[in-house]
This record gives sequence, C-alpha cells and structure tokens, in this order.
Amino acid sequence: MSRQVLIMWATAAVIAAACAAQAQEPPEPPAGVWVRPGYELSVALELEHRPRFMMLDPQGTLYISVPRPGRILAARDRDGDGYYEQVTTFVDDYPTAHGMFWHEGELWFTQSGAIHRARDADGDGVADEVVTVIPEGELPSGGHWWRSILIHNGRLYTSIGDSGNITDETDTDRQKIWSYSLDGSDKRLFASGLRNTEKLVVRPGTDEIWGMDHGSDWFGKPLGESRDQQPVTNLNPPDEMNHYIEGGFYGHPFITGNHVPRYEYAERPDIIELAAKTIPPAWKTGAHWAPNAMTFYTGDQFPQDVRGDAFVAYHGSWNRKPRGGYQVTRVLFEGGVPYGELPYVKFLTPEHE
Repeated sequence: MSRQVLIMWATAAVIAAACAAQAQEPPEPPAGVWVRPGYELSVALELEHRPRFMMLDPQGTLYISVPRPGRILAARDRDGDGYYEQVTTFVDDYPTAHGMFWHEGELWFTQSGAIHRARDADGDGVADEVVTVIPEGELPSGGHWWRSILIHNGRLYTSIGDSGNITDETDTDRQKIWSYSLDGSDKRLFASGLRNTEKLVVRPGTDEIWGMDHGSDWFGKPLGESRDQQPVTNLNPPDEMNHYIEGGFYGHPFITGNHVPRYEYAERPDIIELAAKTIPPAWKTGAHWAPNAMTFYTGDQFPQDVRGDAFVAYHGSWNRKPRGGYQVTRVLFEGGVPYGELPYVKFLTPEHE
C-alpha cells in the first residue's frame, strides 16, 4: 500500500471513527504503522484506486473522491460496526473530481476547472441529478489542479493554486481564494498569495476560514543545490496553516514562512513592501510535508481535551532527503490559535518516521 493511500486510510480512521469495535472480520490495517498510544487503527473500507478526499453527510454516508478514474463513491456502514460494507458509485465520469462539501441535502464537488452539485433523491447511493454551478472554462484548470470547496454564510469559496512552482501569476485568477453566490454568480476575490490550498474549513463556532497551504519546491536551487545535495531545500520552506481573512495576502510566490523572501524574487524593488503586507502562517509544518486534508475535531469518541483541535493529513514529499511527512498530526489549539513550543503531536505515521 502506498504512503499516500496509508494517509488517506488514516484520515478515514479519524473522521469515520473506524476504531469502533467490529462485528465482522474486516481487512487488517497495513503493517508498519505507528498509532499514538490509547488509539487503535482499523480499516474502514478497502478501495481499488487511490482516494483523495472524504466527506460525511448527516446520515453517516461517507463520500470518497477518486480523481482517477474520476468518480465519487458513497459508502454506508449498515450495521454500525465501523466497516463500510455497502459502496456505490455516486457520480462517475467526472475526471479530476476531488473536493467535496455537503450542503442542504446535496453533495457539492469540484473538478480541476468546474464545480457541480449532486442530489440522491431516492437514497440508493447514486446521484439522480448533477447540476453544474461553474462550468469548465470559468476556472483555470491544470497546474496545481486541486480545487477546494467550502460553503459558508450563503457563499461558495474555492481556491486556485499555482500553475507551476513559484510562478508570478498575480494578474491571473490563480494563487487566490474566490467567493461566489451559490448560483455561481457574483465572483469576488477573498484572499491571495496562495500556492496550493486543497481544503478550506471553518473553525467551529466562528466565521473563521482556515486551510493548509503547500510550500514551494527547490528553495535552495538558486544557490546551486542539486538532487544529490540539497541541505537548504530539505528544511525550507515550511508548509503553512493559514487563517484566511478577506483581503488577506499570504506571500506566494514572493514571500514564504515568517516573511522570508524567495531567492528568485529577492531583487524586486518592492520585496520589503510585499513582506510587510504578507500575513504569516498561524502554524508551520515541516518542509514539504504536503498537507492535503484538515478538520477541526468536534466529536465525542476521543478525550475531551481533543475537542477544538485540528487534525491534518499529509501525503509526504519527494522534495527532501530523507523523505518525510507521511502522517496525520493533531495540532493543538487554545484561544482560537495553535499553541505551544511544538503545537502538534504525531497521531499516526509509518514506524520509521
């Protein structure tokens, strides 16, 4: 099983509470995985293809996006044993379908260049109607093609990442979070300076929009680094947990981390001005961990001190030696912000990390 799939299984275990006692004999979890003491990892569902994101509806149906081959699955745990024994194809033939959000009886989902909503009217696990809210061609596609989706206070939000690594696309729709009316009209700029934020979430009890943004690759390349020797890139730049505010600028591609200029743009005459207006991350991960999914925990399966903290799933990075970041972490929150000298604890990771 690949490391990316392992992390997605881990996220399923967290979100779907797959650690419940199981009446059947489900598949065994993958070997070589460390789980924080006091918790247990079990398999909630086996899939043929690699999943990307998951979303639970109020009835407990677990939706799983599979960008390749381009479908969303609907899984149901009929007997409540923690294993999803019924799986249907909710929508099919939507290449790059991935981001999802449940809103008023419909599953909204993204493709690289489009946004749709789907409804299962008869409850058979298959969408009876799919409506295109934003058609292909109105959003940039390709590049960092993961499109987040969030519906909050009657508005639709989606983020569009860089087409490359650190391309200056200030004057395009990329590197930004956009807001729309729910019919796809009234497009408004919400925030800018993002590289690749794949999921947007609201911190419970607030109107705050948060997300994890991927840092850029090859930080030390302008210094002469190579794949065989990259001591600067191994530790820079960090990936970022950001609290996104309307009108906020988060630095990319010019500034990263705590107001650190990228070497490629260090000679810009306005680099100090760009640094001054950049909102630094609320919390930084290890370099190149590549966070995919983030959720704030509000359940009651885990101890009470976990409530309000964030869980983040990463797929790990190719752009560091040794590779790292293949894990799920709990990020500690207090007073609405991450706290502590090292405000995260490993929750699930390969045993060698």
